[in-house]
Amino acid sequence: MGARERVPRSPLVSHRCCCKHTASGVRAPLWVDPSRTRADSQQTRCSDRASVKQRVGPQHLPESLTARFPPTSTMTAIQDSDMHTFGAELPAMFDGVKLAAVATFLYIIVRCLNLKSTTAPPEVMYQDTPLGLYLLKSCPLLTKEYIPPLLWGKSGHIQTVLYGKMGRVKTPSPCGVRKFLPMQDGATATFDLFEALEDHSTGDDITMVICPGIGNHSEKSYIRTFVDYSQRRGYRCAVLNHLGALPTVELTSPRMFTYGCTWEFGAMVAYIKQAFPHTKLLVVGFSLGGNIVCKFLGENRSNQDRVLCCVSVCQGYSALRAQETFLQWDQCRRFYNFMMANNMKKIILSHRSSLLSMNSSNIGDAELSKLYTATSLTQIDDSIMRKFHGYSSLKEYYEKESCVHYMHKISVPLLLLNSSDDPLIHQSLLAIPRVLAEKMPNVIFALTQHGGHLGFFEGAVLFPQPLTWMDKVIVEYTDAICHWEKKPPVCQKSSQQSSE
Repeated sequence: MGARERVPRSPLVSHRCCCKHTASGVRAPLWVDPSRTRADSQQTRCSDRASVKQRVGPQHLPESLTARFPPTSTMTAIQDSDMHTFGAELPAMFDGVKLAAVATFLYIIVRCLNLKSTTAPPEVMYQDTPLGLYLLKSCPLLTKEYIPPLLWGKSGHIQTVLYGKMGRVKTPSPCGVRKFLPMQDGATATFDLFEALEDHSTGDDITMVICPGIGNHSEKSYIRTFVDYSQRRGYRCAVLNHLGALPTVELTSPRMFTYGCTWEFGAMVAYIKQAFPHTKLLVVGFSLGGNIVCKFLGENRSNQDRVLCCVSVCQGYSALRAQETFLQWDQCRRFYNFMMANNMKKIILSHRSSLLSMNSSNIGDAELSKLYTATSLTQIDDSIMRKFHGYSSLKEYYEKESCVHYMHKISVPLLLLNSSDDPLIHQSLLAIPRVLAEKMPNVIFALTQHGGHLGFFEGAVLFPQPLTWMDKVIVEYTDAICHWEKKPPVCQKSSQQSSE
């Protein structure tokens, strides 16, 4: 017999019988196709488990099988128990998250509103002179505790924003007459004149000459509130409208108001002196206006003639030092700088046609192009404002326009008011009035703990009063000065007795 040819066996294909006979006569496979899926094997095991349960029953299963195949009721009980335990923990977990969220929110509110801060009287720096002692005795607001509204009044940001956006509640509308003053360079200055509604307590004719803040005028809410209150206390009020600030008054020369230009304010004072030869003057400046009035009085000794006193509120004293702090994010100062720059851009662009159409203008398309991209007051001052007066550099502009170089020449009584939480005025700038009050006997520097920038609202809990602490302390101080000038010998004698 010849050799049989061996055919190679494939590992996946068998030509032999792959079954064997069992004792029960059932043919069981000797080889399982590897292509059989895991799902099939799982289905087989489940069917086997069900058949075992049918034949034996759960109570007759061996312990090993019972542990391996727990009854359906047991599994359901375990699952229900776990879900019950997890469900009981959910409300407690959510309560903890809510409590943490509330605690975080309250912490932020307390920090932002500065609710932990305590109220206190203003910090007053003055020299021990008869006039200084008399003024502190006659102005109790300078020594009494200033109490802002409880919920939000301790936040300098809210005080500042409330002043800037909402103004005053129940703002009065004093009636005045607008005056137009032609200037030597062709500009037209304007101011509003408001007559006194009552006689002054001294019986004298007294006029307050007022310079508002940056880009402001007599129609601003805080100015109207202060003017109405001053009128009722016997003061005539003259309020300067910054050149270009009024949207209804066109420019007649290629320039606008600047940080320290005193030309328009000087023209208003000269008009008042001429129109009312017997009147006495009280000079008041707010923010940028405070820089202008102090610079005006210190520029020339003759500017102090017939001036009884000067009050400056919330000014920065040195533009050169302030512009560096204005670029910092501390106290959100950079954000305020951006907002004020946008306001200045709107004012300048509203007079674009007037600035470009005049032959003598230093402002051209190139400067206006830089204005569109400006995001800070420094950029606007460099590209536009300094060129109105021909300054060669920004440093020269800030140096020449700041009142810090002129204040030591003021001889009339001078009250400087600032707030510690003013977000616009850096703490380093407050060293200027401190040193001035230490060296000059006519200067009083009052620093409140709260008040923001030109805020100084008062109130019980939520709603502020229409009249602010700032309004009242200015009139209280000017009243005291008027009485001091009316009877100086009596005042000096009483001051000396009180000091003893």
